[in-house]
Amino acid sequence: MTKSIRMDSCVCVCLISLKDVKPKVWRNRMECSWKTVLLLVCASLGVQYTAIRTLRDSLSGPCQSGFQCQNRHHRESNWKTLCDESWISMESPRKHILLFATTRSGSSFTGQLLNQHPEIFYMFEPLYHVQQAFTNSSGRIRRTLDRRALLGAYRDLLLNLYNCELHFMESYIRPEPQDHVTNSFFRRSSSHALCSPPVCLEGGYGATPDLPEESWCNKNCGMLNLTLASKSCLSKGQVAIKTVRIPEVGDLRTLVEDPRLDLKIIHLVRDPRAILASRMTAFSDQFRAWKIWNATGRQPRYVDLSQITSTCKDMVASAEEGLQRPTWLQGRYLLVRYEDLAINPKHKANELYQFIGLEMEDRVQTWIERNTNSNLSAPFEWNYKYSTTRDSRTTAESWRLRLGYDIARTVQNLCNKTLALLGYKRVHSAAQLRNLSYSLVEHITF
Repeated sequence: MTKSIRMDSCVCVCLISLKDVKPKVWRNRMECSWKTVLLLVCASLGVQYTAIRTLRDSLSGPCQSGFQCQNRHHRESNWKTLCDESWISMESPRKHILLFATTRSGSSFTGQLLNQHPEIFYMFEPLYHVQQAFTNSSGRIRRTLDRRALLGAYRDLLLNLYNCELHFMESYIRPEPQDHVTNSFFRRSSSHALCSPPVCLEGGYGATPDLPEESWCNKNCGMLNLTLASKSCLSKGQVAIKTVRIPEVGDLRTLVEDPRLDLKIIHLVRDPRAILASRMTAFSDQFRAWKIWNATGRQPRYVDLSQITSTCKDMVASAEEGLQRPTWLQGRYLLVRYEDLAINPKHKANELYQFIGLEMEDRVQTWIERNTNSNLSAPFEWNYKYSTTRDSRTTAESWRLRLGYDIARTVQNLCNKTLALLGYKRVHSAAQLRNLSYSLVEHITF
């Protein structure tokens, strides 16, 4: 405010001075010249200040710097409510968490450890909508869209979601939301916050723990109001997002270094042999050739090895980058093996919570007990590829009983560097692969 007054005063002084300029005599012309220059300089400074202030405001969320309200031209009438003082904390800035993983690496299970905490606003794969928006009818990313452009769209959406501006998703969701209301938010039911008040007025599925999340939320909460979802987000101290769609941790550097965020990355990894076995089960159509190979023991000519090769390449590049602890990642990167989490869930979950700076509340521990103990979880088992209800220790090793040795050996050769870096042992026979008393996970501290 002070700067604005000074700039306006400068311009006013210059205008008054210029008004007094009268070319009566030659010496007054010199005076006019320097006064004119002074006027132009002051006016220029005023314009620059206004431009900088406008740019700053345009880059801010609906509430910024202490979560104080800013006027927004975009859907202003609907979004002014996001700055209601009853919803916005004035004590400390929001913290941000990214669960960074690859498909079928245990990320749904790990994400639920974050979702159970009452102070975390959790979203499951919101980048799915970006990918779908740029996918053609044959299921392939459009050729005209290069990797850099897609990553740019991913990062842009993440930045806005971390600022609780969920309306930015509307341009990607299909069909497009009407009046900020949609029934097509991908896996909404995986988020407590999106299935609880004020978003869902039925009381949240926390009140009905005997029912799976998917069935309760979809049945009782109705369509998702993105304005109410943003309100809920603003009321939380932390925002956590899970994604398997960003290839390497280095692609996140611009977000980590963005002063508007306080971003920490949890990098979840898993044995690539287990990842492949899980993909073969979850995505049968895409892995039909692999399934034929696994059933017959003979490798078909048309098996696509590029996907698992790419997965291992990205996993190694990300782990190497993170474990080198570059300046931009110091204190902001944690590598977690799914196997360690599955075998000792309470200990690893506590380590995860220490990293993000939160106490692991009783609700989190209760969820762990219910979803990692076979005796407790058995009544709630259900056939769904994203289910997190399981005996986690058994799940982490079960792939060894259904994956053929020839396929395991092929993956070992393709991903030898990945196995060595992350501490996974190779197997040298089918008998060794099936022997569950022989652990394939080395004890290692990252």
